[in-house]
Amino acid sequence: SYDEKAVTRSIRNLLSTNHYERPFNPDIGSNINGLLFEPISPFTANSLKNEISTTIKNYEPRATLQDIQVSAQVDKNAYSVYLSFYIENATLPTTITLLLERNR
Repeated sequence: SYDEKAVTRSIRNLLSTNHYERPFNPDIGSNINGLLFEPISPFTANSLKNEISTTIKNYEPRATLQDIQVSAQVDKNAYSVYLSFYIENATLPTTITLLLERNR
């Protein structure tokens, strides 16, 4: 499926999945949850940006990244993520805004 909702849902699922969470596919996922327990800093924001980029490039071939912006929200103890990407055969970019916060 190549529609916008399917690719957006797939990216959200990839970013919320940890490694070894999916049976028979231990490599699929990201280390985003582990990075959310680090102190809020520009270094952690850059690490999150790199992890998001690597995860989408490796596991979502239908999306071509255009822009990723990660900004810290110290008062909420979270990170705001803005993703912009192109889906194959689409003329306009698709955007997603996420709020990444740690869960216990």
